[in-house]
Amino acid sequence: MLARRMKDLHAILGIATLALNALAAVWGAVAWSRSDPSVSFWYLLRVAQLSVVLEVVLGVVLLAEGKKPPDGLHYVYAISPLVIAFVTEGMRVRAAQAELENVEDPDALPRREQVLLARRVVVREIGIMTVGLILIVTLLLRAAQSGGAF
Repeated sequence: MLARRMKDLHAILGIATLALNALAAVWGAVAWSRSDPSVSFWYLLRVAQLSVVLEVVLGVVLLAEGKKPPDGLHYVYAISPLVIAFVTEGMRVRAAQAELENVEDPDALPRREQVLLARRVVVREIGIMTVGLILIVTLLLRAAQSGGAF
């Protein structure tokens, strides 16, 4: 009975994870296209990322209990979003550094230029994270399909 509940919880959390990441991707795409350094995007992104981690942990627990998905590719599609999240975080940091390389001393810039620089950095980061989210959503859809949800 507990095993069935864990499997159901995995499916429900999987749907929530897919929805959260899709919402974050749309939110990020809108913010990016408008060059809007949306603060709320970052909160939504972090919740979506946390849901991926929780879903992977729950999947590992199910695997440890001897439950296996109908398709072995499910493992690849289930772990890949976590890898993509780490890779895009690294790319985000690198993008910020690249934007700052063009400026000798950001603190010496006039206040307005500092604000514009910060805005460019954040918008660039949102773009990178949004592309990552789109990849994650695609992988989560495949994970749901290979896990028997669709």
